[in-house]
Amino acid sequence: MKLNEIRDNEGAHKKRMRVGRGPGSGKGKTAGRGVKGQKSRSGVAIGGFEGGQMPLYMRMPKRGFNNPNALKLAEVNLWRVQEAIDAGKLDAKAEINGAALVAAGVIRRVKDGVRILGEGELKAKLNLVVWSASAGAIKAIEAAGGKVEQQRIAAEAKAAARVEKRNAAKGKAPAAKAPLGDANKVSARAKRAAAKA
Repeated sequence: MKLNEIRDNEGAHKKRMRVGRGPGSGKGKTAGRGVKGQKSRSGVAIGGFEGGQMPLYMRMPKRGFNNPNALKLAEVNLWRVQEAIDAGKLDAKAEINGAALVAAGVIRRVKDGVRILGEGELKAKLNLVVWSASAGAIKAIEAAGGKVEQQRIAAEAKAAARVEKRNAAKGKAPAAKAPLGDANKVSARAKRAAAKA
């Protein structure tokens, strides 16, 4: 046997159909598309067309929004952390971060960060370093004598400083400060006032 004699099994490879290569091929002229009309051409948009009536996909209400830049956080409730401490998997005296929670089997992976939620009772005094924590969780941790370091706050402050520096370089006025009681929002009134100034 020689290299040029090697063949695959019969029927292992099916030859692709070559259309529009003359009448002798059996798929010449109309290339298997029939004749006339939109469907005989490429770029057919007939599937959702309703004769000029507003199509169903446009009549349906649009709700919600999927933020492509949203962080995927691993959420952990306080009872789960306390359970791991009681089982001896977590050291309450050491700093508890994402890596420690993974090692203890509390979460499977850190993802973009860890968020602590306030469900359940916490007895241990903890020092947590996480991306964020709910208001209830912070209250419960501090009531037990512990503290929470939220990496989100530092990251947001850094991002705000970067934006402020860029705006200053461009000669733009600094952004309006958020009203008291809400660190994450700038009211529409404050935005309008800043725009007029």
